[in-house]
Amino acid sequence: MKLKNLFASEPEPRRDPFSSLDSEVCCGKHIFCQKDLLLKAARHPVEYYDDEELDEFKNRPSDSYTEEETGQFAEILHTLWESDVPGWICSLQLRGIELPDELKDEVLLMLEANASY
Repeated sequence: MKLKNLFASEPEPRRDPFSSLDSEVCCGKHIFCQKDLLLKAARHPVEYYDDEELDEFKNRPSDSYTEEETGQFAEILHTLWESDVPGWICSLQLRGIELPDELKDEVLLMLEANASY
């Protein structure tokens, strides 16, 4: 296949790596559609919610936070407008930061309340 492409008279058109994502259907297994997250990450810079200090938790499992570290997340969560919570969660996911397990139920309730408006 590579030899054919090397000697082809017309080069293959460049493909957009995200074009196939546009046609895929969301699986429904995640709070936010992973397809939408990839598309957003590719087209927009990550939005911060005055929470740059949380970047130190990148790639940490959600069950590994101390009480003090969970408090950092809770403090930010409780200062957000409820309408900003979905964007904040998306921002954390794009940055590779997992929400502490202790806050997940509260966030889900906020997301459900926000979705019903």
